[in-house]
This record gives sequence, C-alpha cells and structure tokens, in this order.
Amino acid sequence: MDGGWKPRRRSLARRDRAGHDEDVRSSSATSVSAPMAVAAQDAPRDPYWEWAVGVTVVVTLARLAAIRLSPLQLYGDEAQYWVWSQHLDFGYLTKPPLIAWLIRLSTLPGDAEPFVRLPAPLLHAAAALFLYAAARRLYGSRIALFGLLVYTAMPAVQLGAFVISTDTPLVAALSAALFAYAALQQAPSGAGWRAAAALGLALGLAFLAKYAALYAVIGILVHLAVSPAARRVWTPTSACAAIGLFALAAAPNIVWNAVNGFVAFRHLGDEAAWGQRAGGLLPAAVFVATQFGVFGPALFAVLLVGAVWLGSRRQLEPADTLLLAWILPTLAIVLVQAFVAGAKANWAVAAFGPASILVAAWMLRWGRPRLLAAVIGLHALVPVVAVAGVLDPQLADEAGLSHALNGVRGNRELVGMLVERAKLEQLAGPLTAVLASDRLFFNLAAYYGRGYFGHDGPPLKAWYLGPVPESEGELVDPLTPAFSARVLVGALDGNDVPTIRAHFVRSGDMDIGDIWLGRGRRRALVMFVAEDFRPNARPAPNPSAK
Repeated sequence: MDGGWKPRRRSLARRDRAGHDEDVRSSSATSVSAPMAVAAQDAPRDPYWEWAVGVTVVVTLARLAAIRLSPLQLYGDEAQYWVWSQHLDFGYLTKPPLIAWLIRLSTLPGDAEPFVRLPAPLLHAAAALFLYAAARRLYGSRIALFGLLVYTAMPAVQLGAFVISTDTPLVAALSAALFAYAALQQAPSGAGWRAAAALGLALGLAFLAKYAALYAVIGILVHLAVSPAARRVWTPTSACAAIGLFALAAAPNIVWNAVNGFVAFRHLGDEAAWGQRAGGLLPAAVFVATQFGVFGPALFAVLLVGAVWLGSRRQLEPADTLLLAWILPTLAIVLVQAFVAGAKANWAVAAFGPASILVAAWMLRWGRPRLLAAVIGLHALVPVVAVAGVLDPQLADEAGLSHALNGVRGNRELVGMLVERAKLEQLAGPLTAVLASDRLFFNLAAYYGRGYFGHDGPPLKAWYLGPVPESEGELVDPLTPAFSARVLVGALDGNDVPTIRAHFVRSGDMDIGDIWLGRGRRRALVMFVAEDFRPNARPAPNPSAK
C-alpha cells in the first residue's frame, strides 16, 4: 500500500510558474512525494499561504461580528461549560477540563454571551491554518489552500463557529497534531524528536479537550502498521518525546479521574450505553446519513467512493494512506457504536479535518477543480443563511425554522421569572435555596442568574436523587436537607414536578410562567415553594440523563 517516500527535486517556484502543482497528478506516489520534500526545504514566498491567511482572517472577523451582534442566548450545554469555568479543575464529571479553561480566559473581560463563545471562531481559524500547513507538507500549497477552504466551508464548522463546544478545541488540537505528524515524516535523520514532541503535546491537549482524541492515536498505530516508511521515521528518542509529552499533558486529568473514582471515564460507558439502548441497522444508517450533513453531501460521497475505489485498485499514494489512517478508524468505530447502541452525528468529528485535505487532493488529482470550487461555494452559502438567522431570528421564524432556535431563545426571560419570584418569596420569609429541576435548567439559571443566586439571593441547587451524580450540578451543588427548610422550585416545562413534590413534607400551589418563542412555540416554567426535603426513596439513576 505504501511505496515509501521517493521525492524528486523540483523547486516550488518552478511549479508555481508552470501554473500547477504536482498534486494534481494521479499516476504515481512520487508525484505526491515531491512537494513533500520541497515543503521541507527553505521555500520562497508562498502566495497560497497569503490567500489562506487572508481568507481565514476575513471569515473569522465575520464570525466574531455575528457572535457580537447576535441576540441569541446560550443553550444549556454552553451554560454548563461556563459553570465549569467558575471553579477551575483538572476534570469534570462528563468531560476533560480544556473547554472550561478556555472560557475562563475568554471571559476575563466579562461574562456576556459573546465572550463565552469567543474561543469558537478563533479555534476554528487555528484549525484551518494547521490543516493548511499539514496539507502543504503532504501534497503542496495548491491542495493545501483547497483543503483549507473545504474545512472552512464545512457545514459542521459553520455551525461550530457560532457556539462553544468541546468539539472545537478537539479539532484544533488534532489539526496541530496532524501537522506535527506530517512534519515527522519528512524530518531529517536524528531531528525528528522535535516534531514528535510537538505531536505528543498536541495530542495531549486534544485529550484535555475530549477523550475522542484517542481516535488519532489509533490512527497513528494503523498508519505504522500499514506503512514501512512511517515506521522508519521513528527512533527511540522521538518515540520517548512523543509519549512523554502526551503523558505530561494528559496526566492532570488522568490523576483527577483516579482521585474521583474515574467518574469521567465511567460517563463514557454510560454515554455509549451498550446493552441499555437499542441499536441495529437503522441507527447505523441514520449515523451514516448524518455524516453527509456534517461534512457536506457531495464531499462525503467523494470520501467514501475514493477510499473504496483507490484502495481496491491499490492506487493510494503515501499521503493518502496517512490521511485515511486518521479518518477510517474513527468512522468505523463510531459506526460500530451506532450499530450497537446508536451514536450522535458529532461523534466522528475528529475525522473531518484530515478528510478536508484528502477530498481536496483527490478532486484536484482527478482534474475537477471547478467542481470542487462549486461545492465549496455552495457550502459557503450556509453561513450566509445561518448568519441571517443568528442576527435576525424572525427570519428563521418566517422560514419555518423556529424549532432550530428553541434552545437559544427565552432562557434569560425564564430565569428572570425565577429570580423575580424568588425576590417576592423572600418578602414572605427567607428562602434557603432555589432548586432547578434538571441539568440544563440548572446551568441556564446559574448563568443568567449569576448576579443574584448566591449573592443577593439564596443559593442555586440541583435536583439529585440518584446514588451517582449524573451532572456537574448534582456533584457540586445538590439540594440537601440542610438547605431545604424553604425552597423555591423551578421546573422547566414541568419536568419532574410530581417526583419533587413527593420528596418534600410540604409544597405549595404551583404557578406557571410562559415564554412564547414564535410560530406557536412556548416554554413554560412551573414554580412553587416546598419545605423540608426528605430524600428517603432514592430511585436508580436515569441512564439517558447527561
């Protein structure tokens, strides 16, 4: 499968004057290897790099402006990450700590929504430029630019640039790791330890972002198994550098898990839910179908067809083999997960940075630059529509897409109702706590009530009955009898109201507040005062909770 790296000497300047790169050739491994050797040398000014930086800066500024001007509020998971950032640690109940560290840094000027989301467009910009640098080493500058454009216009990236999630730092760190790994393949004899150290550090940071970083480790092992050339670049020194830096970066979270009973690792098993959720061909097919939406229909089809066609004909070039080793294990593992117990669309996101490079390389090699440009252009229309909806949600209402914005509208107003009710109840007698009935509402109340709960008002507590906490709020701020003398309960959409009332000695009348979201959609907040919490009956935890 891998014929080894066999570079031909040809200057980058000569290729540019000729008007095309070797990366559009399709017949031999040497045509891909040549730009790899050239990229490793001291090269003249690269106009493609200037375009890459220019496009990335313009797109990032547009995304930052949209985040700043958007009236849309945080959704529950974003608020959760902000809650984490208020008590920095080396790990949290469901995820590693990097996202909380980033939000703590970005919110130093203030806690408004744009500051919480600020890392998202910046990290996607970093990911795009790292992917360009990796592709330039693997194929050359022209393919690198197209790969950057594919990534920048990818539907999942368009969405991810407007919200903050653990996927974003994961993809940025893995893109840096891919660049370091590509550099390692070209490192002069005895000098590869620097690239190996950078690879280990980047993978360690990816691990601190999301445990899906281990897909890249599996990909490297697969590449070593199928490529003799890949094995030859490693030395004992470079291996120690990579493993040592990875272990050093990942160690704080591993130690934190050990001290806390490996709760975050256990959550991975709960989320996979083997034996608890039904799988089968339909969930597997649904997962594959969602990947066409994540990556883009045409380009995901190119990825699948190209992998099968070139692989079966043994026409994969060395750089193709490297990238497929980073892509296919991720897709295969998550596909198996989908077949066994279902899988979410974003669980394979680690594959799509390298996939952006690979589909660009294949389409240019096959002589389809105009088709590739057309697909990128169609993908670029997505942010135009998305930004319009972000800046003016009424446009989404008129287009019949109100449901897509339900989670980011009305949250501030709902929490405001709870705060005002708490202030009124304080006039009748002291409140010992305000109770949020579920995970998402606890996080939203913590964020949008951050100036009141625990400051001018009573502390905010999470509803928790199970023997094992299933959210950070349940772990850090559960309601206990010590805070239960007089509690104001807030239940979003009436969640768990009968259960909550059953565990208090006394509870008052319910009051319901409504927020209308448009197009007949509404959110309701049920509020009542309860006294004397008695958690005698503790039902088993809900395996579907997060």
